[in-house]
Amino acid sequence: MAKYIFVAGGVMSSVGKGVTAASIGKVLQSKGYTVTAIKIDPYINVDAGTMNPIEHGEIFVTEDGTECDLDIGNYERFLDINLSRDNCLTTGSVYLSVIQKERNLEFQGKCVEVVPDIPNEVISRIKKVEEKTNADFVLIEIGGTVGEYQNMLFLETARIMKLQEPKNILFALVSYLPIPSVIGEMKTKPTQTAARMLNEAGIQPDFIFGRSSKPLDEPRKRKISVFCNIRQENIISSPDVETIYEIPINFDKQGLGDRILENFGIEQKSKNLEEWKDLVSRIKNGKKEIKIGIINNKNLENFSDSHISVIEAIKHASWHYKVTPKIGYIEDPKDYDAIISSGLFEKRSEKEIEIIKYARENNIPFLGLSAGFYLALIEYAENVHQLKTNLFLKTKMQLGAFNCKIKKGTKSFEIYKKTSIKERHRHLYDLKENTPLKGLTFAGFSNSSPEIIELENHPFFIACKFHPQFKSRPLDPHPLFKALVKSIIH
Repeated sequence: MAKYIFVAGGVMSSVGKGVTAASIGKVLQSKGYTVTAIKIDPYINVDAGTMNPIEHGEIFVTEDGTECDLDIGNYERFLDINLSRDNCLTTGSVYLSVIQKERNLEFQGKCVEVVPDIPNEVISRIKKVEEKTNADFVLIEIGGTVGEYQNMLFLETARIMKLQEPKNILFALVSYLPIPSVIGEMKTKPTQTAARMLNEAGIQPDFIFGRSSKPLDEPRKRKISVFCNIRQENIISSPDVETIYEIPINFDKQGLGDRILENFGIEQKSKNLEEWKDLVSRIKNGKKEIKIGIINNKNLENFSDSHISVIEAIKHASWHYKVTPKIGYIEDPKDYDAIISSGLFEKRSEKEIEIIKYARENNIPFLGLSAGFYLALIEYAENVHQLKTNLFLKTKMQLGAFNCKIKKGTKSFEIYKKTSIKERHRHLYDLKENTPLKGLTFAGFSNSSPEIIELENHPFFIACKFHPQFKSRPLDPHPLFKALVKSIIH
């Protein structure tokens, strides 16, 4: 039977519950166990597809076409697994399912109540993931912060599961410890309050992860131990680090994996984090810098979350070649070694088209993703062939992984080294017709629809309709991003 670890957040949001959960999973993998992860979001939206990525962060797309929270991307990257719609829960999707069951008479005339029927629905979904994956450990991140009204039912779910399976459940609290500048001392009171709020929900945390700008010292750990009723060795220091991929190593040094296995009463298997340590060494010891610019047509400063998978894919490929990427949003394309066009949706942007034109005319390596595919085609058709007609037709939203056939003899074939690939999509438009454009090659097709274009007389100019960034992993970078970085350094 699987073991379950619930991860909740205290004090404030955005302290890193997602990467903490992913790092716990990576440590358990290093001990020889299989892991899967679930994200529970407390919003009413059925999924993340209709949410504004500039406000909420990137809409991550799974193999089966689920539009979900960016933390699912963190889980996939850290754990090197593909997740599905079963791994993504929202308040809206849970209530919708319960209401549909009620309308279908599946409750056999009983009064349907918020408690226990909503928690029972969540439990059934968690069990479904366990049965589907046969994982040894199931990590469940509860979105939001302890004390909020929105996630109370999910905390109630965790409490009920603990009651039903006391030997199979652990609770982790990720809490922030501020260091006020006027005092200069780390304060534990907010974390004490968060732990008490969790107690009020009927839950006693087994582990507390102390997030702060500096490591937790022993006096702080002793204080948290006494006032939060938790063993001191189960308080894990989680300070800011140079790279999020360092977090599992930090946790492992503190014996987290051994402590979790001890709490569950199970043995450690022989495995280690050597590959992960090698990755972190490459991250910290890059031989040279390369500058890669992402076109930011919104002119927003706080834009990184909406492009997080693109940014991580650039990093993965750069670290593979032992170089350090400097990633920025383009004001002047002359400042960058390569350019990426990754618009949030297929909307025409004159600024973006001008930057793409600069990359084409000046032999700057260029990679277009999804909307970048359309804009690259528009730029080439209008500025090289003087075609001003509308090239695209709005279609049904394409979501999830689709097959793509690659033509032999193309740069794309050299990159992928195979004629059949499968990539994830999230787009609304298609070409009206496959009009040949001299100097431009349609290198990949899904059925008869072009998926990849490339310029013939350019060192690296490739654009694809799909989102390759969703399949990049730190230890297995995506081929297109590797090829982009290689074109810079070679």
